[in-house]
Amino acid sequence: MVRVVIIDDYMNVAQSMADWAPVKAQCQLDVIGHPFADEDEAARLLAPYEIISTLRERTPFPRSLLARLPNLKLICTTGSMHRTLDHAAAAELGILVCGSQDRPGAHQGTPELAFGHILSLARRIPMEDRRIRQGVWQSGVGITLAGKTLGIVGLGKIGSSMARIGTAFGMKILAWSPNLTQERASAAGAQLVDKSVLFQTADFITVHLVLSERTKGIIGRSDIKAMKPSAFFINTARGPLVDEAALVEALQSKSIAGVGLDVFHQEPTGLNHPLYAFEEAVLTPHLGYVVDDSFRAFYEDTVDNILAYLKGAPVRVRNSPPQA
Repeated sequence: MVRVVIIDDYMNVAQSMADWAPVKAQCQLDVIGHPFADEDEAARLLAPYEIISTLRERTPFPRSLLARLPNLKLICTTGSMHRTLDHAAAAELGILVCGSQDRPGAHQGTPELAFGHILSLARRIPMEDRRIRQGVWQSGVGITLAGKTLGIVGLGKIGSSMARIGTAFGMKILAWSPNLTQERASAAGAQLVDKSVLFQTADFITVHLVLSERTKGIIGRSDIKAMKPSAFFINTARGPLVDEAALVEALQSKSIAGVGLDVFHQEPTGLNHPLYAFEEAVLTPHLGYVVDDSFRAFYEDTVDNILAYLKGAPVRVRNSPPQA
């Protein structure tokens, strides 16, 4: 019997998001819900399986791991891209990669969460929630968003959504990214400025770049130091885009007002992350895409991909293994 494993399902919801009965009728289906400690554990636990269902980029699949999975024939990925999977190596090893397709509104989860971080910081919502549970009635003064400046780093689909939301709140919108043009910025309702100007003048800075070798560390210590003491920094894109240590230093020195982070250099973060020490840090565990609409689309397509593979007619193929 074909062995299938669902991995990365930290919340144990994958089987409730789609009808897996047709897969179970033909395969042995298992679930590994915890993150792998390292590549050795991943190789040991995944070695028996012919089909692996992943969730976004939670588990990297470099060539070194793929080469240690002798039974693997199909990886089902979710989301529009999977940058931690070596597609070329998979093809060379005869491993098929099939993905999921974007549905209408698929990108809305992240900008909505990012703006949730902005509102949480502006009105001190998590802080006041903690205080009221301790018997303290009002401990600080918030700020309004109208008239403030929102600086958007990366003006693609998600960044453009942020611009629209910010405009609805009466904010002035600035934008920068390495290849952004004034025409594209204007179309999104933003003003293109230099990176230095954005960091020096924005009241809220939100990051929406794609992580690549070119953008890794693109926001460094000098950028964070340029921010106003009253400014807030939000990142719901990818942790390695930003110098995380510089954010810790800025909070320690109170050179910025606060941060809202949904992404980190290491995920899960563990129990002793230095950012946990700061009340001015609003932290969430990479929830941007973790919404019902997206998960149903991910796993409905995954079930469809597995059934198509079992029929010998794979769909949504992301690579091209050599013919047997």
